[in-house]
Amino acid sequence: MRVVERLGSLQFDPLEVAGRNHDLVLLSRIAGYRRDWTDRLLYEERRLFEAHNKGLSLLPVTELPWFRHTWDRARARHEAETFNDHAPLVEELLGRIRASGPLSSIDVGARAAIDWYWRPTNQVRAILEALGEAGILGLARRQGNRRYYDLVERLYPADLLAVQPGEREQRLHRLLSRYRAHGLLGRSGPAELWHGTAPSARSDTYAGPTRGELLDELVSTGLLVPVEIEGIRGERFVVAGELPLLAEAEAAGDAAEGTATGVAFLAPLDPFAWDRDFLRALYGFDYVWEVYVPESRRRWGYYVLPILFGDRLVGRIEPRIDRKAAALRVLGLWWEPGFDPLAHEGFVEGFAEALHAHRRFGDLERVTLPGSAAHRQLANALRPHLTRRVGRYPPEIRDPQNRST
Repeated sequence: MRVVERLGSLQFDPLEVAGRNHDLVLLSRIAGYRRDWTDRLLYEERRLFEAHNKGLSLLPVTELPWFRHTWDRARARHEAETFNDHAPLVEELLGRIRASGPLSSIDVGARAAIDWYWRPTNQVRAILEALGEAGILGLARRQGNRRYYDLVERLYPADLLAVQPGEREQRLHRLLSRYRAHGLLGRSGPAELWHGTAPSARSDTYAGPTRGELLDELVSTGLLVPVEIEGIRGERFVVAGELPLLAEAEAAGDAAEGTATGVAFLAPLDPFAWDRDFLRALYGFDYVWEVYVPESRRRWGYYVLPILFGDRLVGRIEPRIDRKAAALRVLGLWWEPGFDPLAHEGFVEGFAEALHAHRRFGDLERVTLPGSAAHRQLANALRPHLTRRVGRYPPEIRDPQNRST
């Protein structure tokens, strides 16, 4: 909960190649993290909830009032179209939920498909989703990626649901949260950075405050402080309450100049990596999440994660959880120009521990590395660290000749 409150929200993505995105964000920050911790906070304790922030996200339930206008706008839109066009089904679904509790689309006989966002879909699924977007229903639980809905008044306290700040206040809060999560956002950047905050300009469909106006207000009230980064063009902004972190980082950097410890694999939608242009400018690191890139055009791989070593981005890893074989398979490794993983003190040990952490997270028995000659020396250096017993299972590593050790 401390991590979620610090970041404001975690992006949810259903792909589970190496773990779900929000799980990977937490795994890189919390020793011994387990996925059922988050599921329990979401569906049993209800200290977290799902909402559309920067895409579908997990947020502290205390943030719910700051997302009410998203429900209200969706409700107005759906009442003018979807709920009116499919009124009998809306009443049927709500009646069944009132009488029998949480409901999924598979609990109701399929109806004719209707056009829904990007593709036609089952009418029942679409209406349940619309009721959820409108804040009439909430997510009771997920089974895999199947959603079960219940009435929001059954899921969250009445006094929390009664709190509804004005739309401007909600947008200010969400924009401030976006700056807090990333740490050093500027005024511009890719459109996906700002999804769910405010448009950059007024239009025929939006007459509220622009994102630039809200940013200026946050600066004028002292909640955000502009800073300059040597060698980087344009202002960046820091949450005022976190200015001491700059001094701490500077002091730590001076005290430990030339050293770096600790290795983490960053989630593809980690706040650290939101601003891809900033990563290139500050770290010289070009990160593209290639799950939506055709295979023939990929430079690295399908589900590749940045490798953070101390305060440096030093490479990329493509891990895959193979439950059938009880193995964490490393399909690929790519190092940044000039970085030799064997030449930096502490890297091999930190890298091995990061692999162990991922293995334990997946309840897996062993780690396998790429079998190419390019990685043979690293595999040899890692072997003493990966063959010791750590955690629930005795891990195993296979050498480049695929001999079990």
